Amino acid sequence: MRAVLRFSSVIFALAALVNIGALPAFAEPIAPPSDADLLAARAAFERGDRARLETLAPKLAGHVLEPYVDYWRLKLRLETAGDDEVRSHLARWTGTPVADRLRADWLKSLGKRGLWNVFALDWVSAVGDDVELACYGIQYRRQKEGDAVIGAAKPFWFTGQATPDACEPLFAALIAKGELTPADRRARFRLATEAGNVRLAQAIAVDLPPDDRITAREFAHVDNAPAFVLAKGEFRWKQRGGRELALYALERAARTDAAGVRAAWEKQRERLPQADRLYGNAKIAYHAARQLQPQANTWFAEAAAVALTEAQHAWRVRAALRAGAWPDVLAAIDAMPPAIAQEAAWRYWRARALAAAGRTGEAGAIYAALAEEFNFYGILAAEALGRGAEKMRDLKSEPLLPSADALAAFGERAEVRRAVKLAELDMRPESQREWVAIVRGQPDDGLLLAAEYARRRGLYDRAINTADRTTARHDFGLRYLMPFREHFAAAARANDVDIALLFALARQESRFALDIVSSAGAVGLMQLMPPTANWVAKQLN
Repeated sequence: MRAVLRFSSVIFALAALVNIGALPAFAEPIAPPSDADLLAARAAFERGDRARLETLAPKLAGHVLEPYVDYWRLKLRLETAGDDEVRSHLARWTGTPVADRLRADWLKSLGKRGLWNVFALDWVSAVGDDVELACYGIQYRRQKEGDAVIGAAKPFWFTGQATPDACEPLFAALIAKGELTPADRRARFRLATEAGNVRLAQAIAVDLPPDDRITAREFAHVDNAPAFVLAKGEFRWKQRGGRELALYALERAARTDAAGVRAAWEKQRERLPQADRLYGNAKIAYHAARQLQPQANTWFAEAAAVALTEAQHAWRVRAALRAGAWPDVLAAIDAMPPAIAQEAAWRYWRARALAAAGRTGEAGAIYAALAEEFNFYGILAAEALGRGAEKMRDLKSEPLLPSADALAAFGERAEVRRAVKLAELDMRPESQREWVAIVRGQPDDGLLLAAEYARRRGLYDRAINTADRTTARHDFGLRYLMPFREHFAAAARANDVDIALLFALARQESRFALDIVSSAGAVGLMQLMPPTANWVAKQLN
């Protein structure tokens, strides 16, 4: 109390001195950098408003996200920035995700401008999965080594998605040299069609050689009513372009109603060569499986040995499982590429199919290997061997129980503070990139420390994903978090469902990230599409 009174007396005395002009005026206090200014700076960056960003930048010196402010400032004028300035930024923020982003952006800017001498100073051949940067790297090598290197760009062609502009001159050169054949171009047309990338599919098809070409008018005719056009069958059947248009119509119609378009397909498919007919059979079977049509398994049998995509392989197995056709399950898994077939789910179902066929020895060997793994199918395999209770005992959770000092020290790391602040400001992709860098290469104890810290900060998706990465020491309480328990319990009681089911759905769909929105627009813990949510809301009044 005496200390408080003494402090008050000092304050009053200072006030009196100020009043009589005896004390020099204090300097204006400098306001600490604010999150509001940070968000305003990001908005200015996204608008391309350099003047506003430059006004805000000095206020953000010392902010935990200052590396991002520096990145935004340099990014907006990257094409006029000097080499030394860029390298100074990279040196200042070395080891941060924004430095990696700037390096990639800088190289792309140099490649776009054809400044290959400067490009050579920072480019390395290992560019990860950045296709644009990889294509610029091939362009750079082409300056030195000639057209012999352009074949390295060919794998990037085979995608149903749009490719960066950096790849286009390489693709054009490959087409001119005949190394991207009309068959390769048709293959990409089909990939784009399967991906629902209509604009890309049409851009490829209208540029094909005359016999393969599909005109914009033909596309428009099909797009208006694909099922009707397929049923009428008025295609140029003797030309490859006409046959591809018929398959395009099948894809467009089957996407929404595979069973409904089946009769039209049966009517027209005999007019196609066998390879095209099998391809169409696989397409309609795949969409029927996704629509849970009971005929899907039978229809897959009509596709024979046609090459399937990874998604089609998976749905072929699911269709057979739904039909209870164990021989077809086994055949479908055996037809998968080895890398896919070795996933735990498909090994388990292969063992089930082998057991159903009486091949218990082979099934038992698969079960035994799976039962050693710490995953859902490992538990099912142990149960199949009659060792379920033993397996559950083996699933020992070993929480790390980090000290308060250890958690505090972890939380004070600059990269951790950035990840948390980015999450707080709803900058999810940036936060996730920071977190990935934090946990990369960490041993189990380091992962569990990070996961526990994330849990305490409410970053449940990061906590679960990080705890999932351990190899020897596991904390199943972190892997299978149950936050918002009171809300889940209330919902379970109100709807007479098992609370565990609700937790499982939310964990799978959103990892309990409240603000997550999928690329398709699904929102919330259960990732409902807005139309579905509206329908449910009406049903519940």
